Amino acid sequence: MSEAPPTPSTGCTGNLPSFVLFAAKSRWFSVFASLMVMSGSGTIYLFGTYSKELKTTFGYDQETLNLLGFFKDLGANIGIFAGLIAEVTPTWLVLLIGAAMNFFGYFMMWLGVRGKIAKPEIWHMCVYMYIAANSLSFVNTGVMVTCVKNFPQSRGIMIGLLKGYIGLSGAIITQIYLALYGFQDKRALILLIGWLPAAISVVFLCTIRPIKITAAVENQQQKRLHKVFFRFLYVSIVLALFLMAMTLTQKSVVFPRVAQATTAAVVCFLLLIPLLIIIREELVSWTLTKQEPRRIALEETQEQGQRDQGPQELELDQEIKPKGTSFFSNIFKKPPRGEDYTILQAILSIDMLLIFIATLFGLGSSFTATDNLGQIGEALGYKPQTINTFVSLISIWNFFGRIFSGFVSEILLTRYKIPRPLMLTVVLTLEGIAYLLIAFAFPGSLYIASVIIGFTLGAQLPLALAIISEVFGLKYYSTLFNCGHLASPLGSYLLNVRVTGMLYDKEARKELARLGLHRIKGQDLTCIGTRCYKLSFTVLTATTLVSALASLILLMRTLKFYRSDIYKKFRENTENVVEAVHTENVVEAVHTDNVVEAVHTENTENVVEAVHTDNVVEAVHTENVVEAVHTEMASSSPAPTH
Repeated sequence: MSEAPPTPSTGCTGNLPSFVLFAAKSRWFSVFASLMVMSGSGTIYLFGTYSKELKTTFGYDQETLNLLGFFKDLGANIGIFAGLIAEVTPTWLVLLIGAAMNFFGYFMMWLGVRGKIAKPEIWHMCVYMYIAANSLSFVNTGVMVTCVKNFPQSRGIMIGLLKGYIGLSGAIITQIYLALYGFQDKRALILLIGWLPAAISVVFLCTIRPIKITAAVENQQQKRLHKVFFRFLYVSIVLALFLMAMTLTQKSVVFPRVAQATTAAVVCFLLLIPLLIIIREELVSWTLTKQEPRRIALEETQEQGQRDQGPQELELDQEIKPKGTSFFSNIFKKPPRGEDYTILQAILSIDMLLIFIATLFGLGSSFTATDNLGQIGEALGYKPQTINTFVSLISIWNFFGRIFSGFVSEILLTRYKIPRPLMLTVVLTLEGIAYLLIAFAFPGSLYIASVIIGFTLGAQLPLALAIISEVFGLKYYSTLFNCGHLASPLGSYLLNVRVTGMLYDKEARKELARLGLHRIKGQDLTCIGTRCYKLSFTVLTATTLVSALASLILLMRTLKFYRSDIYKKFRENTENVVEAVHTENVVEAVHTDNVVEAVHTENTENVVEAVHTDNVVEAVHTENVVEAVHTEMASSSPAPTH
């Protein structure tokens, strides 16, 4: 007799090591590991918190500090090398490289700020900052590309959720920093953001990887896929609201060390809740797997057969390809939108150019605003503790922007056919309003601007990355994903260093001249007043409207594509595999029935033959007995007399 299928209560406890191994290898646990890595990886958003420490320690002016901020943005967004490495190496190696770069860059900066090494030259600091920030490109590539490939029909939700946790990471690390060091030691923050993200990446190194899912499991999980994602969303919203409440409270109340440690412990607990959701989900999958081992084995055989046939099909395509097709004609002969573009086909397309322009000025101005937030708050007369509040508000609303660009945009797209480029256009327009609130500041306007800037910064990149995956396909997404980041560091340099930093220093020198003072070499250059950022943020408003116009043109070009069913091919692939497996099962069942019937017939014939043989043997035996008796009687009778 076969064993009864395990129930949720016995399937796990009865074979706990097997269940733990099963869950650890699943794509759901890979999602949890990805969330943990992302929750510690947004170190670039804390630059506004410790930038004043760099400016004071090394005597930088604002243009020099913004140059350092530019190399931060350059490192965070030049991920083309990470993408190319990810194409040919496993995910764990990509994450390991990122962890090593993060620790090295921030640790060297900490040594410089602490005076443990000779005072670094500005180009040294730029190199350290670039290396530290470039680690984010490796983390982004390793985590996000893997998760998008594991959940291709929910890519918008997946990108939004992961980017949301990166957005929250600034506020999360701030709470941990306050619990460990308090408000005063900003130098310790540099060391913390060096070792903590690297440690998290190393812990989850081997659990984030592409995972093949059989058709039956995919079909079963697809029905409850969004339910699980929405549970993640609810937990993350609770985490964001808690962080925002603590941030606003800490603005006016100084927490004792015990209260701050309790706050950090609650944050860590909320970060671990998705693990409970995943255990519950994997328990259901474990039960279903135990109940249907034969069907899953058949599907794996079917998929293996398809993989075995793959190279043959490729060779056939190569044989029938016309020899006269040149390399460059293939570049400009692009497939329909939604199909897999080559890297050069995508990069040289008009759609990618429009995305480049939108991110050049959109994200470039956003990074400019966040990098200068500490100096903006100082210029407008806010206290240092309040400036920390602005940084945390940007981090938290960055999360809500990413959630909007993921979950909300996916719902609007799938249910109402509202294109993502339209949402990107609205976000960029809203961003311009925030810059006007800084250019023409009034009391409390920076609170509103921080919320809007955080939201729009969070929403832009996930929308752009989702558009790239939908328009250009997933085949070369590791590289195209990082191509989507290329424009923002260039925009950051133009708008942050060449415009905002230069205009700020110009106003600061005017202020010194009015006071009859001269700047001493090595002394930081500070400007106080609303005029410090008025002209520069007026320029940012104009450039943001240019990016909104580029997004609007992209909308008009892709409107027909987005009104179609862009995920149809993924569903058809799953349905074809399921249908093939179903057909194989039916054929096998019929074959089994025929074999059983044949065996039954053969057995019946054998029985009949055996009975016939027995009858023959019995008849022969009877005949022999009769003959023997007859002979004996004949021999024993007396001879006749005459």
